[in-house]
Amino acid sequence: MLSKNITLLFNALCSNFFEVNRDVNAIIVSDVNGLVIFGEKREEIDLEIISVLTSIINPVLERIRHEFAFKQFGTASFDTKDHRLLFISINQDITLSLVIDPMASIDKVSPYAYFLAEKTAQILEASDEDTIQLVVPKFEHEVENAVRLKDQIYQLRLDKGGKFRFKFIIIGDHEVGKTSIVRRFVEDNFSLDYRATIGLNVLTHTIEFLNNEVKFSIWDIGAQQFFKRFRRSYYQGAQAAFIVFDLTNEGSFKNIENWYDELDRFINVKQIPIVVIGNKSDLRSERAVDYQTAVNYINDLSEKFTENISYIETSALTGKNIKDAFNLISYHYIMKSKELEENRVKTELLAEIESILDEKDNLVISLISASKFWSPGLQILNSLSLDLKLIQKDEEESRKFYKYSNGLILKNSTFEKMDIRDSDGIFCILDARNKKHIDPEWREIIINIIESIKEKAVVLVGIRISDDTDWSEILEDFDVNEYLERKLVSLLFFKIGQEYRLEIFDQLNVMLNTINTFSNI
Repeated sequence: MLSKNITLLFNALCSNFFEVNRDVNAIIVSDVNGLVIFGEKREEIDLEIISVLTSIINPVLERIRHEFAFKQFGTASFDTKDHRLLFISINQDITLSLVIDPMASIDKVSPYAYFLAEKTAQILEASDEDTIQLVVPKFEHEVENAVRLKDQIYQLRLDKGGKFRFKFIIIGDHEVGKTSIVRRFVEDNFSLDYRATIGLNVLTHTIEFLNNEVKFSIWDIGAQQFFKRFRRSYYQGAQAAFIVFDLTNEGSFKNIENWYDELDRFINVKQIPIVVIGNKSDLRSERAVDYQTAVNYINDLSEKFTENISYIETSALTGKNIKDAFNLISYHYIMKSKELEENRVKTELLAEIESILDEKDNLVISLISASKFWSPGLQILNSLSLDLKLIQKDEEESRKFYKYSNGLILKNSTFEKMDIRDSDGIFCILDARNKKHIDPEWREIIINIIESIKEKAVVLVGIRISDDTDWSEILEDFDVNEYLERKLVSLLFFKIGQEYRLEIFDQLNVMLNTINTFSNI
């Protein structure tokens, strides 16, 4: 008889499962003698389905066991007049049976069924101290979630508090210690009893990393060849990966590239950070792969695939380097996301510039600030132009001029030296940090810019602020609407915070888009 706690866990697991997968109508767990250990159904399904289906399932299972050698891992499906049945062996004695809508696809249900089997095995084997996470992921939404969550990373500053989460997968040969690594990280626990993961186990865990709250969604994926056809579903939306090998097993080390190749077939590995883990470093006398050999191999692998792959050694038994491994993947994920997002924005900015230059002979952007040494707008726009031919360059102490072959002209100066009469866009920076109101001359600077520029120009004003700055009061101090009404120009204000690169990228894109719109009026 099941304990009350186990029954409650099963109830919660099935309830979560039914919410995510609408194709499954009932779940039955039975032993080798046909005794139902647990049965659950959707509310709308007739209560008699459990007893009726049990009479159907038991003979089928008996036949499968005898004729098909249904051992530790295995699956079979069977159609009746009214139902489709999917069987998965949890172990040699316990079988999970799913009653599926007759029109449902077995291939679509199977990845979920194996996840359910793994969680069922955990519940059946759990001790009082074990914590079992029962959230059921929705595989179809993983790619969409990855895109949405990626943007959270880029907007963070590493040393400033924030909250974000990401999905990463942990793969590698069986018995290398993947589940033990995850368990040591999540529960700070280790079990000497080995049980292979049935398809997939998903856990979440939150840590503090550089003053940020990082929530991991960890997908521990079964390594057996049988599960390979389901791994594509599990890989989708992954934003980082561990490839684990056993330092005492040279064969698992040689299979690293095979796992990389599989990962590359299923998702674009160029867009995710990868950390290779050599596990079981505590077994020094049994070690088959030395540290330098592993490092050299990973370096060669990085060069071969033009991908930065990191390496770290851990011991799930002692806990050595386990947290460091997760910190490493967090850091690489944040950095990789920043790089990819910045490249995407650069592509958009270049496309906007080329679109403007399709209609005009040249595009003049003036960048103005109080400092002659700090001009992030110029740095960003110059970085966009690395592939363009620079045909003219003039640099003085307080004024710079760059002309490119495609017609882009960049002018950088202090406010005292600005020359903006021919500019299509003006980007100026003012520093209001630790100020409650603007300096009186700032309003005159903006008025001067409005009166000096040509019609249809766009003025972008970035204002550096502190966390306690009252933004509405700062804007009210400028009060330049009467000057804007006299001229067809666009004036845009925006905040510049700590993580200014993304903010400036976004606002430059707005400025260019507005210039493009004006050019078509």
